[in-house]
Amino acid sequence: MAVSSGSSFLGETKRKIEVDLFKNFKYLPWALRGTNPPPWPIRIIAGPCQHESFVDSLEIAEKCKEIVEDVGGNYIFKASFDKANRSHGDSKRGVGIDKTLEDFAKMKDHMGHLQILTDVHEQWQIDLIERQWHDVIDVYQIPAFLCRQTDLIQTAIATGKSVNIKKGQFMAPWDVDGILSKVTPGDDVWITERGTTHGYNNLVVDFTGILYMLDNFDCDIVFDATHSVQKPGGLGRSSGGNREYVPRMCKAAAAVGVRNFFLEVHEDPDNAPSDGPNMVKLEDFQKIIDDIVNISEI
Repeated sequence: MAVSSGSSFLGETKRKIEVDLFKNFKYLPWALRGTNPPPWPIRIIAGPCQHESFVDSLEIAEKCKEIVEDVGGNYIFKASFDKANRSHGDSKRGVGIDKTLEDFAKMKDHMGHLQILTDVHEQWQIDLIERQWHDVIDVYQIPAFLCRQTDLIQTAIATGKSVNIKKGQFMAPWDVDGILSKVTPGDDVWITERGTTHGYNNLVVDFTGILYMLDNFDCDIVFDATHSVQKPGGLGRSSGGNREYVPRMCKAAAAVGVRNFFLEVHEDPDNAPSDGPNMVKLEDFQKIIDDIVNISEI
């Protein structure tokens, strides 16, 4: 129940009482409600841009996982061990593959069941992870700038794990067919929309393009809401962004039928080492997920 007050038709006080018991009830964990999860389970990939420490990533993973699973969704934690395509040579790239994978392994041990996604830029990184950290990474991600790299894609696919390929900012929706020609039926490949270059330092999202991919490609389509509001190189030595648009972009994507979402989340994005301007504050994550679920049920 929410109560707000202001001037009324009597000229003194206006009170608005909003009671929606069903709305509050439907977000209880499914087991407590005695009902089955919805037939459209959402998948939420969420975490910081780059892994900073075990403590920071664990806090984000635990909170996001609880929120997503409480609405019957499938949660996957994401973080990068190396941001190899930063705007400037002096920008922070991450703590490195060894330290990051060690911390990821500890997170899995601590939390029990936790799925983890990380991006790879070169084939040797996949080989190393499979050799030393096989059980740690569940999903490999191919960055947008590398979405046409045949050998990288096929090496990731050969692991038998899920592979999320970011659609390049320079690609038309129908050009994704070329990416998918490099995999075989049965491979668990996802395509992620993360905005399209529109002039300098700007991205736009074409929702008709998302509809095209949903209607024409036999794979999961993911919407990356936080990179879609990025301003690449917009701050000169780093990228800018407009995180305030993320909630409405998520609702728009849910409205056209998207059920897989990618969100970068941070406790204090304004002081994050990368992608701060477009990352979602952890405290706002719950409301975004609730809105996605609300729209998805319509």
